[in-house]
Amino acid sequence: MVTLPVKRGETSGEAVYFLIATALLDLVAILATAASHDPLFQFQGYIFIAAFTLGAFALTGGIFGGTLKSPQDKYSDGVIRAGVIATMFWGVAGMLVGCIIAAQLSFPRIFYFSDFGFLNFGRLRPLHTSAVIFAFGGNALIATSFWVVQRTCRARLFGGMLPWFVFWGYQLFICLAGLGYLVGITQSQEYAEPEWLTDLWLTIVWVAYLLVFLGTIWKRTEPHIYVANWFYLAFIVTIAILHLTNNAALPVSFLNHRSYSVWSGVQSALVQWWYGHNAVGFFLTAGFLAMMYYFIPKRAERPIYSYRLSIVHFWALIFIYIWAGPHHLHYTALPQWTQTLGMTFSVMLWMPSWGGMINGLMTLSGAWDKLRTDPVIRMLIVSLAFYGMSTFEGPVMSIRAVNALSHYTDWTIGHVHSGALGWVGFVTFGCIYCMVPWLWKKKSLYSNTLVEWHFWIATTGILLYITAMWVSGIMEGLMWREYTPQGFLAYSFVETVAAKHVENVVRLIGGVMYLTGFLIMIYNLVRTVGMPSSEPAELKANLAPAPLAIPAE
Repeated sequence: MVTLPVKRGETSGEAVYFLIATALLDLVAILATAASHDPLFQFQGYIFIAAFTLGAFALTGGIFGGTLKSPQDKYSDGVIRAGVIATMFWGVAGMLVGCIIAAQLSFPRIFYFSDFGFLNFGRLRPLHTSAVIFAFGGNALIATSFWVVQRTCRARLFGGMLPWFVFWGYQLFICLAGLGYLVGITQSQEYAEPEWLTDLWLTIVWVAYLLVFLGTIWKRTEPHIYVANWFYLAFIVTIAILHLTNNAALPVSFLNHRSYSVWSGVQSALVQWWYGHNAVGFFLTAGFLAMMYYFIPKRAERPIYSYRLSIVHFWALIFIYIWAGPHHLHYTALPQWTQTLGMTFSVMLWMPSWGGMINGLMTLSGAWDKLRTDPVIRMLIVSLAFYGMSTFEGPVMSIRAVNALSHYTDWTIGHVHSGALGWVGFVTFGCIYCMVPWLWKKKSLYSNTLVEWHFWIATTGILLYITAMWVSGIMEGLMWREYTPQGFLAYSFVETVAAKHVENVVRLIGGVMYLTGFLIMIYNLVRTVGMPSSEPAELKANLAPAPLAIPAE
């Protein structure tokens, strides 16, 4: 049994500093909003004012009510519980918007709202991508990283109230970005839509996140740094570098929402896709691999198959992934040697990616029967299967000859969603199914049967979705390159759109099925939280360390 050093009672002194900082930020927001003549800047200002005012009231109540004091001999699990709830909330929001825009593509006459521009595809599509990636995925990463780093370091989260600032600051970023898209605040960059003020706020929150994570590792009582923490750290540091570089911009004024990127022309495209591909590589791959390296051994009650392979996997992945972005810019003004470099490193990514997949799968050696009896471990393992498929398909699509057919088509959409729904979604679901009974001190989930229903409905939805997009995308690519004997294009763009109506409907059905499975999960978790608590489960979950890997070699 592992215990933490006993220190009772966290003083509210730091809460006073947070209250002062919040009050000052609120004052700045009020003054800036009042001085601005830009309605969209004022809209952002009102969001800041509301957030800081609520924060100041909450801190004041906590200070005088004594609710901010907490024992130091336990892990900081309150912020993780909040992170799990936020993950579920934003997941439903993001997937629901995804179903709405899929319906708009399938039935544009029905789901086009001429009087409500903010409800149409151009505004909702970036809302969907950001909500699923940064709201759903980002909260899952923050919550699981706080769980894993404490258990593997045997230390309480660093920073006292700083983890709570990270959590609430990140929710404020999500609201600023998402509501901003609906009213038209965007710099129109894929995966980097928010304007300069929102980017600046995210930078502050992300630095705090890095400090919490590094500080916890620094004060660890376990000498070994488990490999999951290396993946989390790579994700946090690399995303910070990508964010600062790609979003470097000059605002029109400090009281105007609009800004202009410091990058222009082909340099802008190169930086954008260096950012865009590595946002996938480090946000949606490295961070979720960290989750895999902790929760699969934990759930399977087996050490990781090969600790040596996990280290090779880590270093190979981060060194190769960073160079793969230019494969998004085949047949553009980018120099061909740069395009070829991106393609080459993309193909090389097969090896480290599949090394990680094999390491996770082989962790079940001697425990394969758990796939039959435990639907949660099945969900985690199937997520690895989708990871392997996506990391095979991606390098294939990066090859110039294949890219000529696939780029700008629905094939790319299918590829992205096989990774997002199959890999990111399923590994997140599996991890949260693991954490909720531990966090709320329950003996088990409310119903494994509901997990089974979730698994099969969501899996069927994924398969319908990606199969429809493969068919649609290849058909699109072939129609776009078809010429008449006179040398003209055989099909207009609108004809290709009409030709894929059936595939769009199948995609909508697949998305609705996936959302339905997610709603079943939420019901299951709510009923789990409502079950009677179990003291032995509390001791096992809160004080036991992670299954530190013992190499199988």
